[in-house]
Amino acid sequence: MVEGVVRVLLPIQTMTLKNNKLSRNANRKLKHGTHHLNKRNLFVVLLLGFSSGLPLALIGSTLQAWFTVSGVSLLAIGSLGLVGQPYIYKFLWAPLLDRWIPPLLGRRRGWLTITQLALLFGIASMTLANPNTSPTLLITLAFFVAFLSATQDIAVDAYRTDILQPQERGLGSTLTSWGYRIAMLVSGALALLLGENIGWHSTYLLMSGLMSIGLLASWFAKEPPGELQAPATLRAAIVDPFKEFLSRESAWLILLFIVLYKLGDALSVSLTTPFLLRGLGFSLSTVAFVNKGVGFIATLLGLLAGGALMTRISLFRGLLYFGILQTSAILALLQLALAGHHYGLLVFAIFVDNFCNAMASIAFLAFIMSLCNHRYTATQFALFSALASVGRVFIGPVAGLIVTYFSWPTFFVLSLVACLPGLGLLWYLRGHFSESLTAE
Repeated sequence: MVEGVVRVLLPIQTMTLKNNKLSRNANRKLKHGTHHLNKRNLFVVLLLGFSSGLPLALIGSTLQAWFTVSGVSLLAIGSLGLVGQPYIYKFLWAPLLDRWIPPLLGRRRGWLTITQLALLFGIASMTLANPNTSPTLLITLAFFVAFLSATQDIAVDAYRTDILQPQERGLGSTLTSWGYRIAMLVSGALALLLGENIGWHSTYLLMSGLMSIGLLASWFAKEPPGELQAPATLRAAIVDPFKEFLSRESAWLILLFIVLYKLGDALSVSLTTPFLLRGLGFSLSTVAFVNKGVGFIATLLGLLAGGALMTRISLFRGLLYFGILQTSAILALLQLALAGHHYGLLVFAIFVDNFCNAMASIAFLAFIMSLCNHRYTATQFALFSALASVGRVFIGPVAGLIVTYFSWPTFFVLSLVACLPGLGLLWYLRGHFSESLTAE
């Protein structure tokens, strides 16, 4: 399976290496075949991508659907967005995974195994509660799962960075993304279908068992080679990565841009499931097929299109063009809100929204990766990705208030407006991009 994927994506990886002006020897190795790529490591990061993506929908859209069909108020559903706060603050404890080494399996595999075992039991524990009778307990358990999931993400990012050779990183990141998307489809669309047919408790119990895929990957994975020295002190592990970044020019504006770039997108999709179920009256099966199925295909196509175009344009232009497309896609959702229960517009709006957002995500991820100093990749990547989650986590209650006191069309108009500050700041920083972030 992985060998076939490698053969398909190898030309893309080779083009990327050329575009980044890597050595001729590295390019020649990639041209002559796949034997220079460690397929075992690539297969492991594919499975770890699945393990990383599985919990997100279970504490997000799928949990929203469970609360929605249980008749819980929109204000309560909007508050579920706060469950994802650990994804924002994970940079606070990311240095701990560099500083301390578990007694078994090594620093990277040890933390992977610990977090995955905890997630298996954490997701299963959510079956002990119900939105109608014990919503507080269920939300608390979901928050605990979010904390474990954020910690697993730190471990996965660190392992992937350490285990992959430079010529494998592009392909490894692609496989990780594919595994992540497949997992979100399983814990999203499949979980909705299962929830409607076998019940939510059985569904979450089954989803918890799928965490064993990540456990198997961690068990059979190889610990990164070489003598990887942990930071000498906890202070060094915590302070140095932040001092290094904040010493850069326009550091605070860059951090603000990370928060703002996808803020409008985060607002527009924060209540997608209640919008389709309660606002427009579509069934769970329809939402599962269109929002998760069609949306999944559109996302894959958007990732491919965005990745191909990013090899031909600068980072600044990618962020600008794809950001404008991301903003324009909200107009399709606005049109659907105005038209009401219309299957054709539903498919069109979901496809366009997911396709454009995926393209913007490619450029945004490339931007975040370009910011990381390789001496502090784990901690800095956790910081930047956490900041990128601010909008998605805190916008939920705001979204619930807007819909409760205004209307769905007003909600999407305000989502569109929320995209503008990020684009404006991007244009303001264009000189900085030209000088230090892009290779024109």
